[in-house]
Amino acid sequence: MSVHFSTKPLSGDLKRLSVRGGAATFAGQGVKFVLNLGSVMVLARILTPQDFGLIAMVTALTGFIMIFKDLGLSMATVQRAEINHGQISTLFWINVALSVLLMLITLALAPAVAWFYQDPRLAAVTAALSSAFLFSGLTVQHQALLSRQMRLSAVMIIDVLSMIVGILTAMLCAWTGLGYWALVWMQIATAAAHAVGVWIACGWIPGRPVRHSGVRSMTAFGGYLTGFNFVNYFARNLDNILIGRFCGAESLGLYSRAYSLLLFPIGQITAPISAVAVPALSRLQKEPERYRRFYLKAIKLIAYISMPLVAAMGTLSMEIVQLILGNVWLDAAPIFMVLAFAAIWQPVGSTVGWIFVSGGQTKRMFAWVCLAAPLIVLSFIIGLPWGAIGVATGYAVCNLLLVIPGFSFALKGSPISVRDVVAVLYRPLAMSVIIALTMT
Repeated sequence: MSVHFSTKPLSGDLKRLSVRGGAATFAGQGVKFVLNLGSVMVLARILTPQDFGLIAMVTALTGFIMIFKDLGLSMATVQRAEINHGQISTLFWINVALSVLLMLITLALAPAVAWFYQDPRLAAVTAALSSAFLFSGLTVQHQALLSRQMRLSAVMIIDVLSMIVGILTAMLCAWTGLGYWALVWMQIATAAAHAVGVWIACGWIPGRPVRHSGVRSMTAFGGYLTGFNFVNYFARNLDNILIGRFCGAESLGLYSRAYSLLLFPIGQITAPISAVAVPALSRLQKEPERYRRFYLKAIKLIAYISMPLVAAMGTLSMEIVQLILGNVWLDAAPIFMVLAFAAIWQPVGSTVGWIFVSGGQTKRMFAWVCLAAPLIVLSFIIGLPWGAIGVATGYAVCNLLLVIPGFSFALKGSPISVRDVVAVLYRPLAMSVIIALTMT
């Protein structure tokens, strides 16, 4: 079997590879955090809340459509015990064909986006951002092969370098007076640089698609995962659509910056651990006790870092917004504080996806999101009359109510119990409450 597809060399040294990959990813996430923070501080002082709001209006659509360029086939490649060249080549061309189709659909929808938000500038922005679909479709299977082989250092280096390319492009455009187009070109340049980097690092060259290559079960796995992503994205991004449509670009700009400012540091914690956890847990499917210990250690690490951090950030919301975004953005501080209440649970709650995906249970994952999504949507609608702060409050309350049911549903049939999770989480949660009360 080709070196690109075999995971046998990993089985005897999974712990070392997990630790090494996690360390490299954490280091890379730290670099990305500094780069993102620096770019936000600079761009927020050159561009306006309306500039960011305009892009947020379009990315609510393009981010949703982006779900389908993958069809869950990257995780199918990572999770599958054995794969071959014919299967991955077939999946590659499926992803490419889908990315071209989605690019054309986005182009066709550009006038409708401008009509919906009643802003003619959005037609050109939507058309330009559609090009990112092609670059993304070209990288799905190559990046999946890198993750499957636990080559997480290479993945992180590519992410950092492509991010630098995008940031430099955005700053150059902003300084030359291109306004919101700086944010458009940042996304396109990042996607193009990432595609080049992934192909160079992976080294795999796809062949022709092969009929009867055994991809049907992989597409079924990916189909349910895509269904989950479809419903989940719609539910969790309807807030942007509603605020943009009924409250305007400035309100959406404040809301989206507050949301991004809060979630980005959390992502620096969860992303590297997730990058290690999903392939590692997939390799441990037949070893339930090792599986259980790995998962509980991972969520314990996430909880002890993220919960106190979010509690402190929520308490210092005004100071953080003023320092990073500037005085023009102070109206985002109350939104930031409310969203912090929801975010204190989000990093740990998101790990239920590891259980579903590593165990090949994407059908149950899809069933759960179909139960939870209507409640999330309802929370947005209930809060909308009070504007962006009302939407944030509705989401925070709903997120809290769904934590325990989400774990109960995901852990059923796994070697992990809800009691195991509670035993891990109550100490970092208590620590977070003490931190918030002390800093108030």
